[in-house]
Amino acid sequence: MTAQTGQRPSPASAPARERLRRGSSLPYLLIAPAVLALAAVLGYALVRNVAISFQEFGRRELISRTTRWAGPDNYLRVLEDQRFWSATARTFAFMAVNVVLIMVLGTLIGLLLGRVRKAVRLVLSLALVAAWAMPVVATVTVFRWLFDTQFGVANWAMRTVGLSGYDQHNWFGSGLSTLTVVTVLVVWASVPFVALNLYAALTTVGPEIYEAARVDGASAVRIFVSVVGPMMKPFFLITTFLEVIWVFKAFVQVYAMNGGGPNRESETLPVMAYIEGMGQNQYGTAAAISVLTLLILLVAMSFWFRLILRQEKEGQP
Repeated sequence: MTAQTGQRPSPASAPARERLRRGSSLPYLLIAPAVLALAAVLGYALVRNVAISFQEFGRRELISRTTRWAGPDNYLRVLEDQRFWSATARTFAFMAVNVVLIMVLGTLIGLLLGRVRKAVRLVLSLALVAAWAMPVVATVTVFRWLFDTQFGVANWAMRTVGLSGYDQHNWFGSGLSTLTVVTVLVVWASVPFVALNLYAALTTVGPEIYEAARVDGASAVRIFVSVVGPMMKPFFLITTFLEVIWVFKAFVQVYAMNGGGPNRESETLPVMAYIEGMGQNQYGTAAAISVLTLLILLVAMSFWFRLILRQEKEGQP
């Protein structure tokens, strides 16, 4: 009747609009308990860590339970230490190499999952989930055996293919080779997350889009670069954002593999903070390192977060 007379439908009544406004706050009320719990647990730890970073907190203070305020001395000591800047550069290089390899290999495997038969896809998905679900310490133990000097599979494989110099080769003899082994471990454990999520995202792309591109004569590479890639841009931005954070703060893989050695040459910022605190009993210095690490990560990720927000604004109607 409204369409015949040309009259516009009446606006929602005031009570209905009020119910809509109240309904919009429901998601925030539902997540409020979880947010409050996280703030109580993590917030206290963060505040306590910042407080310790301004204290002279060593073994003596820990035993006597005394507090000596040092002001910014811990931060000045850390910023004047060349090892801190070496660890910072090493952390960024380690993060960049890992994130690039994870995203490239994860994308390729995700595309492969969409092209193989169902039985092969099931087997490959189970293998990816098994690699992703394996505990980190167990994974490090396996990799230390694979790259063992005397009984490692890596040395045996190198000798088998005819390469010389791998008779009891020490893969952990330098910081670079140690971080290379850690990179293989981190990439192996992180690729499943990208691959499975990309495959799930690709299932939302309608087959008519691929058909239209093939009719226009586009190859598989061209379809991904010009059609699928732009559609998956939000996925790549968010996933890269998460991978940068996870790799930047990676601690167990680096420390459990070789303790940041040899001679602290494979030391990243999280490992340096742990060694200074638990190894050297310099808890104030370790707290200052951890606070600086958090600030560096926040500054670095703020630029990436702006890209994500800009992408969301561009995607809004």
